[in-house]
Amino acid sequence: MALRFLLLASCSLVAMASAGNLYQDFDITWGDGRAKILNSGQLLTLSLDKASGSGFQSKNEYLFGKIDMQIKLVPGNSAGTVTAYYLSSQGPTHDEIDFEFLGNLSGDPYTLHTNVFAQGKGNREMQFKLWFDPTKDFHTYSILWNPRHIIFMVDGTPIRDFKNLESRGIAFPKNQPMRIYSSLWNAEDWATRGGLVKTDWTKAPFVASYTNFNANACVKASGRSSCGPAKSGWWNQELDSASHARMRWVHKNYMIYNYCNDVKRFPQGLPPECSIA
Repeated sequence: MALRFLLLASCSLVAMASAGNLYQDFDITWGDGRAKILNSGQLLTLSLDKASGSGFQSKNEYLFGKIDMQIKLVPGNSAGTVTAYYLSSQGPTHDEIDFEFLGNLSGDPYTLHTNVFAQGKGNREMQFKLWFDPTKDFHTYSILWNPRHIIFMVDGTPIRDFKNLESRGIAFPKNQPMRIYSSLWNAEDWATRGGLVKTDWTKAPFVASYTNFNANACVKASGRSSCGPAKSGWWNQELDSASHARMRWVHKNYMIYNYCNDVKRFPQGLPPECSIA
C-alpha cells in the first residue's frame, strides 16, 4: 500500500528504533509462568487457562512512532477470550490506542476492536471483521502515531485514521508517553455475541503468539523523549489517495461498528469529530 512520506524541514531530532529481541523490548508482567519468551528472544507466547491469563509490557515508553508487531491469534474455538494489544499511559487522564481481538466459535471470524482515548476520554470504538484467518499465520498489526494522525494498519492496509483536530476542540494524544501492553484474558461476559457464548475450558490452554516487533519511535529516557527527523518518514506520514481508497474498501466490506453512526448511544448528538471530514 502506497503511503506518502513527507520529510521534516527540521532535522533537530534523532530517531530511535528497536527490532529483534523480545527479551530486550518486553517484560512479562503477570500470568505465573503462562507467558514465555522463547527461541532466543524471537517468539513470545501468552497463555490462558481457567485459573489465569497472562500479559507483558514494553520496557520503553514511546511518544510518537511507527510500531509493528506480528501476532498469531488463538486458534480454534476462542469464544470468550480477548487478546489485547495497545499503547497506554497511566492515570485518570490517560491516553490509549487499542487493538483488541475478540475470540469466536471455530470457523467464525474474529472481531477486531479499536479505540482511542485522549485525556481519559474514550468511547471511540470501531470494529472490523478481518479478511483472513488470523490464527493460521502471523500478521502485522501496526500503529502509526505522529502529531497529526493515529493510523491503525493490518498487514500495511490502513483500517482507521484518527486525526488531530485539536483546533476544533477535540483532544488528541500527544503529551503522555505510552508503554505497549498486551494480555490474553477471559472476557466471556461480553466478548463473544455480547456474552451469549461462553469460554469452553475444555479447549484450554488458549495461546496467542508474537514475533518480529519493531518500533521506529520516540523513546522516553532519563525523563526526556528522544525522537526525530524520521528517516523512514513516519513523523509526517499520512494516507495518500490510494491508501484512502483501500481504507474505504475495508470500511465498506469489513467494518461492523462505527461509533460515529451510533445515534442511539449519543442521543445528545454524535461526538464532534464525527461531523468533520
